[in-house]
Amino acid sequence: MRVAVIGAGIVGVTTAFELASDGHQVTVFERRASVAEETSFANAGVVAPGYVTPWATPGMPAKVLRNLLSRHAPVRLVRPMAPGQLGWIWRWWRACRAPVYAANRARLYRLARYSQQRLALLGRSLQLEHEQARGYLVLLRSARDLTAARGSLKLLAELGINFHLIDGARARTIERGLNPDTALHAAVHLPDDEVGNCRQFAHLLRAEAQQRGAVFRFGRSVHHLDAGPQATVWHQALGSTEAPTSAAFDAVVVCAALGSRNLLTPLGLRLPLVAVHGYSITAPLRLVESHPDLGPASAVMDEKYKVAISRLGQRVRVAGSAELGGDLAQHNAAALHTLHKVLDDWYPGCAQQGQIQAWKGARPMLPDGPPVLGASGAPGIWLNLGHGSSGWALACGSARVVADQLAGRAPAIDVEGLDVARLARR
Repeated sequence: MRVAVIGAGIVGVTTAFELASDGHQVTVFERRASVAEETSFANAGVVAPGYVTPWATPGMPAKVLRNLLSRHAPVRLVRPMAPGQLGWIWRWWRACRAPVYAANRARLYRLARYSQQRLALLGRSLQLEHEQARGYLVLLRSARDLTAARGSLKLLAELGINFHLIDGARARTIERGLNPDTALHAAVHLPDDEVGNCRQFAHLLRAEAQQRGAVFRFGRSVHHLDAGPQATVWHQALGSTEAPTSAAFDAVVVCAALGSRNLLTPLGLRLPLVAVHGYSITAPLRLVESHPDLGPASAVMDEKYKVAISRLGQRVRVAGSAELGGDLAQHNAAALHTLHKVLDDWYPGCAQQGQIQAWKGARPMLPDGPPVLGASGAPGIWLNLGHGSSGWALACGSARVVADQLAGRAPAIDVEGLDVARLARR
């Protein structure tokens, strides 16, 4: 089959690879000059299926309200509001009901676990080195943090995830660079989870897809799609004044993140998709012979501030914040200050301060949490989108699921509730 993939973030690249591996003739359309240039550019890089959970959680609305005026709030509501944001918040609030949350968390875990397995398989079979490191440590500063985490620990146990609740002293033997002056009551150690460079992996997998015949057309803006047995992609060189060019395909897989809304609405599919912005800072690690343990060995999460600190080769990345509304081009100083604070709390002096790079990304999020995979309902148009802040953790599994569905095969996991019909039922 001739298949088009719209978008070359981590989800689009993994989709192109899986389709090309199945023998399809794949063409990828991407408006940027390369892969992973937007939301996939500088994320935390953590792959921890047990912590891939819906943002729509029981009690979350109250937490958001309590933190609105907090200096280091993990969730922020800012102006201007995004189109459709009020309706999205209403649907998110309804998805916070316990039965809905439980169903969506189970769906996300199945997909995240499968994706982790698929990522590991691809890494081994293709010998992909993407600055990966094993182990994930969730830091609990106080007894209060531990009490708040009890529900999550119960769920980890129910899912059969390999984890260990350890005291602060034991945590410091695993992450030797942790600041001894910052209080640490306990930690959750997940030895089977990992961190890796999402952008680097996307570049490596793009090369593998190209070896299998996939064609990447960069700098191409897709204007609209025509559904049908021969679906049509209307595209144009970015910034060009010439009329769009059409290309026909047996199938089109939309992986265009937030750009998907404008492509799908004319086809009668109105997805409640909005941007939840996240931030990161990245810097080279300082090399000090007298302190060889400067910086993290793998990845840690500060549970109080919901900030992750990751080691990517010889760099450190600090990522966090969930900002609803606002402008992608405008950085929130308070959000960046929180990242700097958490880094200084746990790994003071580890980063080369003069080379810190700040980044803000627009994560395409559906109100109830899971992405939408599979047939759109419009002939020839398929979906792989709405992964929110978990695109890296879900990409490899999502791509394989969609490739199997497109080929008429049953996916390797239960995909109940991951189709577009889920959103129509709300």
